[in-house]
Amino acid sequence: METGSVTTPFGQRPMTLGMLASQKAASELQADQSVDKWKIYRALCAAKPLLGVTDRALAVLNALLSFYPKNVLSEENGLVVFPSNDQLSLRSHGMAEQTIRRHLAVLVEAGLIVRKDSPNGKRYARRVKEGEVGEAFGFSLAPLIVRAEEIERLAAEVVADRLHVQRLREQLSLCRRDVAKLIETAIEEDLAGDWEAAFSYFRALVDGVPRTPSAERIKTTLEEMQTLREDITNRLETLLKAEKTSGNPAQTERHIHNSNPDSKFESEPALETKQGANSPETLEPYAAAPAEKKKHDDRNTAEAQRRPGSDGAGMKSFPLGLILQACPDMVSYGPGGSITNWRDMMAAAVVVRGMLGVSASAYEEASAAMGAENAATVMACILERGGHINSAGGYLRDLTRRAERGEFSIGPMLMSLVRARGGGTRRAG
Repeated sequence: METGSVTTPFGQRPMTLGMLASQKAASELQADQSVDKWKIYRALCAAKPLLGVTDRALAVLNALLSFYPKNVLSEENGLVVFPSNDQLSLRSHGMAEQTIRRHLAVLVEAGLIVRKDSPNGKRYARRVKEGEVGEAFGFSLAPLIVRAEEIERLAAEVVADRLHVQRLREQLSLCRRDVAKLIETAIEEDLAGDWEAAFSYFRALVDGVPRTPSAERIKTTLEEMQTLREDITNRLETLLKAEKTSGNPAQTERHIHNSNPDSKFESEPALETKQGANSPETLEPYAAAPAEKKKHDDRNTAEAQRRPGSDGAGMKSFPLGLILQACPDMVSYGPGGSITNWRDMMAAAVVVRGMLGVSASAYEEASAAMGAENAATVMACILERGGHINSAGGYLRDLTRRAERGEFSIGPMLMSLVRARGGGTRRAG
């Protein structure tokens, strides 16, 4: 080490082994070494997560670099800058002096600059007769040259990790879309199986992804989502084969819905995540055997006839849990601010009907055409998308007429809202 290459800080600031190591590395700078100051600064901005520096510390470093007269850092031009805190404040957008001192200490601790304090702690330079700087006291930028290769390598690692996470996110988004649409298809086609449990497990996977997940967390969720997609696909293929071998054309005939292409409910929002889903441990085997489909349908029909308010209108009703998942605003209008059963749901629908200005006659016609449970479900959907509907009463009457003609199904409306609730909070995965 050269004589005089070690300088201790002025005043009560302690000397540390980290400072000694930084000064030792800076003293080994070769005369022919140089680096573009703005190129290395951009690399620092990319590598900041691995270097332990903040945005504001880098803003102070940017101000320090602006006081260096050349674009290329080299020992030939000197490497010490000596601006006052007032000058640094002007070039760091008015940052307070105490804040500047704190972030300068962060840069020194990170080994990106080296203090070269004068005997009285002031920053200044002595000039020779020709006007050139002879000796300067302030901050040496030599570590940026010495560590240039390390900084660029760290920046490349951060960029590579970011691209890896981006690719994992894309794969997860595609897999999520596949699972959501497959479950929606199964529900719409009224296929045998506990699809509500499958959907609950799907939402648990989605909601378990944090706002800023690591690559490992995304990878784990992606693997679980791919397994779920494979299970659902296999179940649907099994059901299709069973229907083909039964030889009954009525079972394979596709349900036709004359959906309004301009409806707000048919738009597909971006796939996102939200808080508060069922736990993955609640997943039950969500598919019944094809041979049990007839008993399953008969049991559902009998239960529907026993439900309060059911009038056998013929439209398929959906599980209450799925409806509340799609329309959480409805819960506030239930008795006591909660909905635990269909009786609470229909009571809340009456309150919402009056609040939205829907006439009693329009609601009664909807109940007659769709069934009491489905009419309450439609009211919940209208409440959820109230900002997109000019006349709730007119919209309900239009849906009632379409239901009477057999041209309306609640499924697309409901599943669209489920996806919308998932896409309105945060992005992960």
